[in-house]
Amino acid sequence: MIQPLQLNQVQPVSKLLEAAQPKQATPAELTQSFGQYLQQAINGVDSQIKNVHNMNDKFLIGEADVSQVLVASEQAQLSLQLTSQIRNKMIEAYQEIMRMQV
Repeated sequence: MIQPLQLNQVQPVSKLLEAAQPKQATPAELTQSFGQYLQQAINGVDSQIKNVHNMNDKFLIGEADVSQVLVASEQAQLSLQLTSQIRNKMIEAYQEIMRMQV
């Protein structure tokens, strides 16, 4: 059964539009979320490097295969290279911003 619409349930269109639009993040919030993203990425690279050390130890005592050590090593190396390239691009962008005349 269809219930009749009560007047206190009606909302202005502007309030409906405000609820539908995502809120804009402040610059401080964006900086913080970007910083958290970078921190998580660096922690991921660090964990991969630690995994390589653990795999090397396991290989030395005979618990891991050579292929497992090589795969873990290559993954860590690629992650570290990617991180250094991102760092280089960020430094270049910062230097470019600093050269801009206001």
